[in-house]
Amino acid sequence: MSTVRRSAVVLVALAAVTLTACGPGDDGAAAGPEAPSATPSKPVTPTGAPTAAPTGTPTKAPTSTPAKPPAPSKPASPSVDPDYDVFPCSTFDLTFTATLAEPTTSSYLLKITNKGSKPCRALGHPVVTFGDLDGHAVERGPAPGIEDAIRLAPGQSAYAGLMGGLKDGKGTTVPSIAMTMTTDSDLEQKPLKASTPGLYVSPGKNSVTAWMTNAEDALSL
Repeated sequence: MSTVRRSAVVLVALAAVTLTACGPGDDGAAAGPEAPSATPSKPVTPTGAPTAAPTGTPTKAPTSTPAKPPAPSKPASPSVDPDYDVFPCSTFDLTFTATLAEPTTSSYLLKITNKGSKPCRALGHPVVTFGDLDGHAVERGPAPGIEDAIRLAPGQSAYAGLMGGLKDGKGTTVPSIAMTMTTDSDLEQKPLKASTPGLYVSPGKNSVTAWMTNAEDALSL
């Protein structure tokens, strides 16, 4: 073999060796740089949606109409006092008499009678004057208050005892007396007169009781 041909064979052999040494050592070398092993996992999206609020119309509470409060009871009518409008008796309501009861003491029984159509009350003591003499008879004994005063229905009477006093030579005899009623007001009254023949009036000794329902009580006081 010629020298030139031998050299060419050697060169080919060397080239083959060189290519073998520089080539990839395994199959992966041919694929180039190693790629990432896996695509990063995406965050997991919850598959179940949050529990939704109930979509149905909520049940309403019972709407029963509240019971109406009971109607307030009417206040009981106050009991009416049958005497609430009974006024004191005045001389316009009465008739008047005086009857001799005891000559020694010049005691007379005074009597009034309701001549009207409505009841009235005989208050306190009668106001008695003696003829033309000044002053009036002294009140003898207590008298009930207005609420307890005698109630005179039409036709009913009340009594008082008048005493002129013993004949001591200091008094005066009068033929008549005049009487007005206690009314606890400024009502002007017309005096009622009664004949009292022989009535002796002793200064400081004469007196008259309060009105009473009984003639005997009026004279015994």
